[in-house]
Amino acid sequence: MTAAARPAALTEPVEPVGRGWTASLSLANGAIWVGWYGPIQLLLALQAAELAPAGTSKESVLAWVTGLGAAVSLVANPLFGALSDRTTSRFGRRTPWILAGVLGGAAALALLAGARTVPVMALGWCLVQLTLNAAFAAVTAAVPDRVPRDQRGAVGGRLGAAQILGVVVGTGLATLAGGVTAGYLACAAFTVLATAPYLLLHKDPVLAAADRPAFTWRSFLAGFWIGPRRHPDLAWAWLTRFLINLGNALALLYLLYYLRDVLHRPDPDGGVLILTAVNGVTLLGTVVVGGIWSDRAGRRQPFVLWSGVIMAVATALLAGWQTWTGALCAAALLGVGFGVFTAVDFALMTQVLPAAAHRGKDLGVINIANSLPQVAAPALAAPIVSHLGGYRVLYLAAAGIGLLGALLVRRIRSVP
Repeated sequence: MTAAARPAALTEPVEPVGRGWTASLSLANGAIWVGWYGPIQLLLALQAAELAPAGTSKESVLAWVTGLGAAVSLVANPLFGALSDRTTSRFGRRTPWILAGVLGGAAALALLAGARTVPVMALGWCLVQLTLNAAFAAVTAAVPDRVPRDQRGAVGGRLGAAQILGVVVGTGLATLAGGVTAGYLACAAFTVLATAPYLLLHKDPVLAAADRPAFTWRSFLAGFWIGPRRHPDLAWAWLTRFLINLGNALALLYLLYYLRDVLHRPDPDGGVLILTAVNGVTLLGTVVVGGIWSDRAGRRQPFVLWSGVIMAVATALLAGWQTWTGALCAAALLGVGFGVFTAVDFALMTQVLPAAAHRGKDLGVINIANSLPQVAAPALAAPIVSHLGGYRVLYLAAAGIGLLGALLVRRIRSVP
Protein backbone atom coordinates (compact mmCIF):
# COMPACT_ATOMS: atom_id res chain seq x y z
CA MET A 1 0.00 0.00 0.00
CA THR A 2 1.38 3.43 -0.92
CA ALA A 3 1.65 6.24 1.62
CA ALA A 4 -1.12 8.15 -0.12
CA ALA A 5 -3.44 5.15 0.05
CA ARG A 6 -2.90 4.35 3.68
CA PRO A 7 -5.68 5.06 6.20
CA ALA A 8 -5.27 8.23 8.27
CA ALA A 9 -4.35 6.16 11.30
CA LEU A 10 -1.16 4.95 9.57
CA THR A 11 0.06 8.10 7.85
CA GLU A 12 2.56 10.66 9.12
CA PRO A 13 0.38 13.67 10.07
CA VAL A 14 0.90 16.92 8.18
CA GLU A 15 -2.10 19.06 9.18
CA PRO A 16 -1.52 21.09 12.38
CA VAL A 17 -3.88 20.27 15.25
CA GLY A 18 -6.09 22.98 16.69
CA ARG A 19 -6.10 24.47 20.15
CA GLY A 20 -9.34 22.73 21.11
CA TRP A 21 -7.95 19.27 20.37
CA THR A 22 -4.71 20.04 22.20
CA ALA A 23 -6.55 21.47 25.22
CA SER A 24 -8.89 18.48 25.49
CA LEU A 25 -6.09 15.93 25.16
CA SER A 26 -3.98 17.86 27.68
CA LEU A 27 -6.88 17.91 30.14
CA ALA A 28 -7.30 14.15 29.75
CA ASN A 29 -3.57 13.68 30.33
CA GLY A 30 -3.72 15.85 33.45
CA ALA A 31 -6.68 13.84 34.73
CA ILE A 32 -4.65 10.63 34.56
CA TRP A 33 -1.84 12.27 36.54
CA VAL A 34 -4.35 13.38 39.20
CA GLY A 35 -5.28 9.71 39.60
CA TRP A 36 -1.63 8.76 39.96
CA TYR A 37 -0.11 11.59 41.97
CA GLY A 38 -2.79 12.28 44.56
CA PRO A 39 -1.89 8.82 45.88
CA ILE A 40 1.85 8.97 45.16
CA GLN A 41 2.45 12.41 46.67
CA LEU A 42 0.45 11.92 49.84
CA LEU A 43 -2.34 9.35 50.17
CA LEU A 44 -0.26 6.18 49.87
CA ALA A 45 2.29 7.50 52.37
CA LEU A 46 -0.42 8.37 54.89
CA GLN A 47 -2.11 5.02 54.33
CA ALA A 48 1.18 3.15 54.75
CA ALA A 49 1.77 4.89 58.07
CA GLU A 50 -1.72 3.88 59.25
CA LEU A 51 -1.69 0.28 58.05
CA ALA A 52 1.95 -0.77 58.62
CA PRO A 53 1.96 -3.92 60.81
CA ALA A 54 3.87 -3.88 64.08
CA GLY A 55 7.58 -4.34 63.42
CA THR A 56 7.34 -3.12 59.82
CA SER A 57 8.32 0.44 58.94
CA LYS A 58 6.06 2.74 56.98
CA GLU A 59 8.92 3.23 54.49
CA SER A 60 9.03 -0.49 53.76
CA VAL A 61 5.26 -0.74 53.29
CA LEU A 62 5.27 2.24 50.94
CA ALA A 63 8.23 0.82 49.02
CA TRP A 64 6.53 -2.56 48.52
CA VAL A 65 3.18 -1.11 47.48
CA THR A 66 4.60 1.44 45.03
CA GLY A 67 7.09 -1.11 43.72
CA LEU A 68 4.36 -3.67 42.98
CA GLY A 69 2.25 -1.02 41.28
CA ALA A 70 5.15 0.11 39.15
CA ALA A 71 5.86 -3.49 38.17
CA VAL A 72 2.29 -3.75 36.89
CA SER A 73 2.73 -0.56 34.90
CA LEU A 74 5.83 -2.00 33.23
CA VAL A 75 3.61 -4.58 31.56
CA ALA A 76 0.40 -2.58 31.23
CA ASN A 77 1.65 0.41 29.27
CA PRO A 78 3.22 -1.41 26.30
CA LEU A 79 0.52 -4.10 26.36
CA PHE A 80 -2.37 -1.65 26.08
CA GLY A 81 -0.40 0.43 23.60
CA ALA A 82 -0.05 -2.64 21.39
CA LEU A 83 -3.74 -3.50 21.76
CA SER A 84 -4.76 0.03 20.81
CA ASP A 85 -2.57 -0.23 17.69
CA ARG A 86 -4.77 -3.14 16.59
CA THR A 87 -8.15 -1.73 17.64
CA THR A 88 -10.60 -1.29 14.74
CA SER A 89 -13.48 0.21 16.70
CA ARG A 90 -15.63 2.77 14.91
CA PHE A 91 -14.64 5.14 17.74
CA GLY A 92 -10.98 4.86 16.72
CA ARG A 93 -7.86 3.11 17.95
CA ARG A 94 -7.22 5.13 21.11
CA THR A 95 -10.57 6.43 22.43
CA PRO A 96 -11.97 3.08 23.67
CA TRP A 97 -8.88 2.51 25.80
CA ILE A 98 -8.95 6.02 27.25
CA LEU A 99 -12.58 5.50 28.28
CA ALA A 100 -12.06 2.03 29.73
CA GLY A 101 -8.88 3.10 31.48
CA VAL A 102 -10.28 6.12 33.31
CA LEU A 103 -13.44 4.30 34.39
CA GLY A 104 -11.39 1.37 35.64
CA GLY A 105 -8.97 3.75 37.35
CA ALA A 106 -11.81 5.50 39.18
CA ALA A 107 -13.11 2.14 40.41
CA ALA A 108 -9.62 1.13 41.59
CA LEU A 109 -9.19 4.43 43.47
CA ALA A 110 -12.52 3.75 45.17
CA LEU A 111 -11.17 0.34 46.22
CA LEU A 112 -8.10 2.06 47.70
CA ALA A 113 -10.38 4.44 49.58
CA GLY A 114 -11.85 1.49 51.45
CA ALA A 115 -8.58 -0.43 52.00
CA ARG A 116 -8.02 -1.37 55.62
CA THR A 117 -5.13 -3.82 55.19
CA VAL A 118 -1.81 -3.66 53.36
CA PRO A 119 -2.74 -6.45 50.88
CA VAL A 120 -5.93 -4.63 49.83
CA MET A 121 -3.97 -1.40 49.58
CA ALA A 122 -1.42 -3.12 47.32
CA LEU A 123 -4.18 -4.68 45.19
CA GLY A 124 -5.92 -1.35 44.78
CA TRP A 125 -2.74 0.44 43.73
CA CYS A 126 -1.85 -2.30 41.25
CA LEU A 127 -5.30 -1.94 39.67
CA VAL A 128 -4.88 1.84 39.51
CA GLN A 129 -1.61 1.35 37.64
CA LEU A 130 -3.13 -1.26 35.33
CA THR A 131 -6.14 0.79 34.29
CA LEU A 132 -4.66 4.29 34.14
CA ASN A 133 -1.73 2.99 32.12
CA ALA A 134 -4.24 1.76 29.54
CA ALA A 135 -5.57 5.30 29.25
CA PHE A 136 -2.10 6.89 29.33
CA ALA A 137 -0.76 4.63 26.57
CA ALA A 138 -3.63 5.70 24.33
CA VAL A 139 -3.30 9.42 25.17
CA THR A 140 0.40 9.53 24.36
CA ALA A 141 -0.06 7.55 21.13
CA ALA A 142 -2.63 10.10 19.97
CA VAL A 143 0.15 12.69 19.59
CA PRO A 144 2.20 11.00 16.82
CA ASP A 145 -1.12 9.88 15.31
CA ARG A 146 -2.33 13.46 14.89
CA VAL A 147 0.48 16.00 15.41
CA PRO A 148 3.11 16.96 12.77
CA ARG A 149 6.73 16.71 13.90
CA ASP A 150 7.35 20.45 13.88
CA GLN A 151 4.42 21.00 16.28
CA ARG A 152 5.23 18.26 18.77
CA GLY A 153 7.40 20.37 21.06
CA ALA A 154 4.55 22.84 21.55
CA VAL A 155 1.96 20.07 22.05
CA GLY A 156 4.35 18.17 24.31
CA GLY A 157 4.79 21.35 26.35
CA ARG A 158 1.05 21.69 26.85
CA LEU A 159 0.75 18.02 27.78
CA GLY A 160 3.59 18.56 30.24
CA ALA A 161 1.86 21.61 31.72
CA ALA A 162 -1.28 19.52 32.17
CA GLN A 163 0.84 16.80 33.75
CA ILE A 164 2.25 19.05 36.45
CA LEU A 165 -1.14 20.66 36.99
CA GLY A 166 -2.43 17.13 37.48
CA VAL A 167 0.25 16.56 40.12
CA VAL A 168 -0.68 19.82 41.86
CA VAL A 169 -4.43 19.19 41.65
CA GLY A 170 -4.01 15.59 42.82
CA THR A 171 -1.91 16.72 45.77
CA GLY A 172 -4.38 19.49 46.55
CA LEU A 173 -7.36 17.13 46.45
CA ALA A 174 -5.50 14.64 48.66
CA THR A 175 -4.64 17.39 51.16
CA LEU A 176 -7.91 19.31 51.25
CA ALA A 177 -10.53 16.59 50.79
CA GLY A 178 -10.67 15.81 54.50
CA GLY A 179 -8.96 12.45 54.89
CA VAL A 180 -7.48 9.53 53.01
CA THR A 181 -10.83 8.06 51.93
CA ALA A 182 -12.22 11.37 50.72
CA GLY A 183 -8.93 12.15 48.96
CA TYR A 184 -9.08 8.97 46.89
CA LEU A 185 -12.72 9.55 45.96
CA ALA A 186 -12.04 13.15 44.96
CA CYS A 187 -9.18 12.04 42.69
CA ALA A 188 -11.41 9.35 41.15
CA ALA A 189 -14.20 11.82 40.35
CA PHE A 190 -11.82 14.37 38.84
CA THR A 191 -10.15 11.74 36.65
CA VAL A 192 -13.45 10.78 35.03
CA LEU A 193 -14.89 14.28 34.63
CA ALA A 194 -11.75 15.88 33.18
CA THR A 195 -11.41 13.17 30.52
CA ALA A 196 -14.97 13.67 29.24
CA PRO A 197 -14.31 16.65 26.88
CA TYR A 198 -11.79 14.73 24.79
CA LEU A 199 -13.95 11.61 24.64
CA LEU A 200 -17.12 13.50 23.71
CA LEU A 201 -15.83 16.24 21.40
CA HIS A 202 -13.03 14.74 19.29
CA LYS A 203 -12.99 11.89 16.79
CA ASP A 204 -10.11 9.45 16.69
CA PRO A 205 -8.66 8.11 13.38
CA VAL A 206 -10.19 4.73 12.60
CA LEU A 207 -8.09 1.74 11.58
CA ALA A 208 -9.78 -0.28 8.85
CA ALA A 209 -10.19 -3.96 9.69
CA ALA A 210 -8.31 -4.87 6.49
CA ASP A 211 -5.28 -2.91 7.72
CA ARG A 212 -5.14 -4.57 11.11
CA PRO A 213 -1.87 -6.54 11.36
CA ALA A 214 -2.15 -10.33 11.20
CA PHE A 215 -2.00 -11.77 14.69
CA THR A 216 0.15 -14.57 16.02
CA TRP A 217 1.26 -14.83 19.63
CA ARG A 218 4.87 -15.19 18.54
CA SER A 219 4.92 -12.00 16.47
CA PHE A 220 2.85 -10.11 19.05
CA LEU A 221 5.21 -10.93 21.91
CA ALA A 222 8.34 -10.50 19.80
CA GLY A 223 7.18 -7.01 18.87
CA PHE A 224 7.83 -5.76 22.40
CA TRP A 225 11.56 -6.18 21.90
CA ILE A 226 13.02 -3.23 20.00
CA GLY A 227 16.62 -4.21 19.35
CA PRO A 228 19.12 -1.50 20.39
CA ARG A 229 21.49 -2.45 17.56
CA ARG A 230 18.76 -1.99 14.96
CA HIS A 231 17.39 1.17 16.60
CA PRO A 232 20.30 2.69 18.57
CA ASP A 233 18.83 6.19 18.78
CA LEU A 234 15.67 4.84 20.36
CA ALA A 235 17.80 2.88 22.85
CA TRP A 236 19.84 5.94 23.87
CA ALA A 237 16.70 8.08 24.12
CA TRP A 238 15.10 5.41 26.31
CA LEU A 239 18.14 5.23 28.60
CA THR A 240 18.27 9.02 28.91
CA ARG A 241 14.63 9.15 29.97
CA PHE A 242 15.01 6.21 32.36
CA LEU A 243 17.99 7.65 34.24
CA ILE A 244 16.57 11.17 34.54
CA ASN A 245 13.24 9.77 35.75
CA LEU A 246 15.02 7.46 38.19
CA GLY A 247 16.83 10.42 39.71
CA ASN A 248 13.54 12.29 39.96
CA ALA A 249 11.74 9.29 41.50
CA LEU A 250 14.46 8.90 44.14
CA ALA A 251 14.09 12.58 45.01
CA LEU A 252 10.30 12.46 45.39
CA LEU A 253 9.60 9.03 46.89
CA TYR A 254 10.22 9.91 50.55
CA LEU A 255 9.51 13.65 50.36
CA LEU A 256 6.86 13.48 53.10
CA TYR A 257 9.18 11.55 55.39
CA TYR A 258 12.08 13.93 54.57
CA LEU A 259 10.02 16.90 55.70
CA ARG A 260 8.81 15.08 58.81
CA ASP A 261 11.96 13.29 59.95
CA VAL A 262 14.84 15.46 58.66
CA LEU A 263 13.47 19.00 58.46
CA HIS A 264 10.98 18.40 61.32
CA ARG A 265 8.24 20.44 59.69
CA PRO A 266 5.23 20.86 62.00
CA ASP A 267 2.85 20.21 59.08
CA PRO A 268 4.64 17.87 56.64
CA ASP A 269 1.44 17.20 54.66
CA GLY A 270 1.03 20.91 54.01
CA GLY A 271 4.74 21.14 53.27
CA VAL A 272 4.39 18.59 50.46
CA LEU A 273 1.57 20.65 48.99
CA ILE A 274 3.60 23.87 49.17
CA LEU A 275 6.65 22.29 47.54
CA THR A 276 4.48 20.74 44.85
CA ALA A 277 2.88 24.12 44.15
CA VAL A 278 6.26 25.89 43.97
CA ASN A 279 7.55 23.20 41.65
CA GLY A 280 4.40 23.49 39.55
CA VAL A 281 4.68 27.26 39.15
CA THR A 282 8.26 27.14 37.88
CA LEU A 283 7.54 24.11 35.70
CA LEU A 284 4.60 25.86 34.08
CA GLY A 285 6.87 28.80 33.40
CA THR A 286 9.19 26.66 31.26
CA VAL A 287 7.30 23.65 29.90
CA VAL A 288 5.37 25.34 27.08
CA VAL A 289 8.10 27.88 26.33
CA GLY A 290 10.73 25.13 26.20
CA GLY A 291 8.67 23.06 23.78
CA ILE A 292 7.95 25.96 21.45
CA TRP A 293 11.58 27.12 21.59
CA SER A 294 12.84 23.67 20.60
CA ASP A 295 10.34 23.56 17.68
CA ARG A 296 11.61 26.88 16.38
CA ALA A 297 15.26 25.97 16.92
CA GLY A 298 14.76 22.59 15.21
CA ARG A 299 16.85 21.00 17.99
CA ARG A 300 16.06 18.73 20.94
CA GLN A 301 19.36 17.52 22.42
CA PRO A 302 20.63 20.78 24.02
CA PHE A 303 17.32 21.28 25.78
CA VAL A 304 17.29 17.76 27.22
CA LEU A 305 20.96 18.00 28.27
CA TRP A 306 20.75 21.30 30.14
CA SER A 307 17.39 20.55 31.72
CA GLY A 308 18.91 17.34 33.13
CA VAL A 309 21.86 19.29 34.53
CA ILE A 310 19.52 21.77 36.23
CA MET A 311 17.51 18.90 37.76
CA ALA A 312 20.68 17.27 39.09
CA VAL A 313 21.74 20.53 40.75
CA ALA A 314 18.28 20.87 42.32
CA THR A 315 18.37 17.35 43.74
CA ALA A 316 21.86 17.92 45.15
CA LEU A 317 20.50 20.93 47.04
CA LEU A 318 18.30 18.58 49.05
CA ALA A 319 21.45 16.79 50.17
CA GLY A 320 23.62 19.82 50.88
CA TRP A 321 21.12 22.41 52.13
CA GLN A 322 18.78 20.56 54.48
CA THR A 323 16.53 23.43 55.50
CA TRP A 324 13.02 24.49 54.53
CA THR A 325 14.49 27.33 52.46
CA GLY A 326 16.75 24.84 50.71
CA ALA A 327 13.79 22.59 49.95
CA LEU A 328 11.85 25.53 48.48
CA CYS A 329 14.81 26.49 46.26
CA ALA A 330 15.27 22.87 45.17
CA ALA A 331 11.57 22.54 44.29
CA ALA A 332 11.68 25.74 42.22
CA LEU A 333 14.84 24.75 40.35
CA LEU A 334 13.60 21.22 39.77
CA GLY A 335 10.48 22.68 38.17
CA VAL A 336 12.54 24.78 35.77
CA GLY A 337 14.52 21.76 34.60
CA PHE A 338 11.70 19.25 34.54
CA GLY A 339 9.46 21.62 32.60
CA VAL A 340 11.85 21.85 29.67
CA PHE A 341 12.69 18.14 29.88
CA THR A 342 9.04 17.05 29.89
CA ALA A 343 8.16 18.93 26.70
CA VAL A 344 11.31 18.39 24.66
CA ASP A 345 12.05 14.79 25.61
CA PHE A 346 8.53 13.79 24.62
CA ALA A 347 8.97 15.42 21.21
CA LEU A 348 12.36 13.74 20.82
CA MET A 349 10.87 10.33 21.62
CA THR A 350 8.16 10.65 18.97
CA GLN A 351 10.88 11.36 16.37
CA VAL A 352 12.75 8.08 16.99
CA LEU A 353 9.72 5.77 16.70
CA PRO A 354 10.37 2.95 14.20
CA ALA A 355 6.93 2.65 12.50
CA ALA A 356 3.54 4.40 12.38
CA ALA A 357 1.65 1.11 12.60
CA HIS A 358 3.11 0.40 16.04
CA ARG A 359 3.15 3.84 17.65
CA GLY A 360 1.13 2.79 20.67
CA LYS A 361 3.26 -0.27 21.36
CA ASP A 362 6.55 1.56 20.79
CA LEU A 363 5.53 4.47 23.01
CA GLY A 364 4.43 1.91 25.59
CA VAL A 365 7.92 0.42 25.55
CA ILE A 366 9.35 3.92 25.84
CA ASN A 367 7.01 4.69 28.73
CA ILE A 368 8.61 1.83 30.65
CA ALA A 369 11.35 4.40 31.18
CA ASN A 370 8.76 6.32 33.23
CA SER A 371 7.43 3.38 35.23
CA LEU A 372 10.56 1.25 35.74
CA PRO A 373 12.10 3.96 37.96
CA GLN A 374 9.09 3.56 40.24
CA VAL A 375 10.16 -0.07 40.72
CA ALA A 376 13.86 0.66 41.01
CA ALA A 377 13.54 3.73 43.26
CA PRO A 378 12.04 1.93 46.29
CA ALA A 379 14.58 -0.89 45.94
CA LEU A 380 17.44 1.63 45.94
CA ALA A 381 16.02 4.21 48.35
CA ALA A 382 14.96 2.02 51.26
CA PRO A 383 18.43 0.53 52.00
CA ILE A 384 20.14 3.88 51.40
CA VAL A 385 17.89 5.67 53.90
CA SER A 386 17.98 2.85 56.45
CA HIS A 387 21.61 1.65 56.25
CA LEU A 388 23.81 3.56 53.78
CA GLY A 389 23.89 7.16 54.92
CA GLY A 390 20.31 8.41 55.04
CA TYR A 391 18.70 11.16 53.05
CA ARG A 392 21.92 13.04 52.25
CA VAL A 393 23.36 10.04 50.41
CA LEU A 394 19.99 9.35 48.79
CA TYR A 395 19.79 12.78 47.18
CA LEU A 396 23.43 12.79 46.08
CA ALA A 397 22.86 9.43 44.38
CA ALA A 398 19.71 10.78 42.72
CA ALA A 399 21.61 13.80 41.40
CA GLY A 400 24.40 11.65 39.97
CA ILE A 401 22.01 9.27 38.23
CA GLY A 402 20.05 12.12 36.66
CA LEU A 403 23.22 13.85 35.47
CA LEU A 404 24.41 10.66 33.77
CA GLY A 405 21.11 10.40 31.93
CA ALA A 406 21.39 13.98 30.70
CA LEU A 407 24.87 13.39 29.30
CA LEU A 408 23.83 10.26 27.40
CA VAL A 409 21.43 12.22 25.18
CA ARG A 410 24.51 13.24 23.18
CA ARG A 411 24.71 9.67 21.81
CA ILE A 412 21.56 10.17 19.70
CA ARG A 413 22.41 10.75 16.05
CA SER A 414 19.17 11.20 14.08
CA VAL A 415 17.70 14.05 16.16
CA PRO A 416 19.90 17.16 16.71
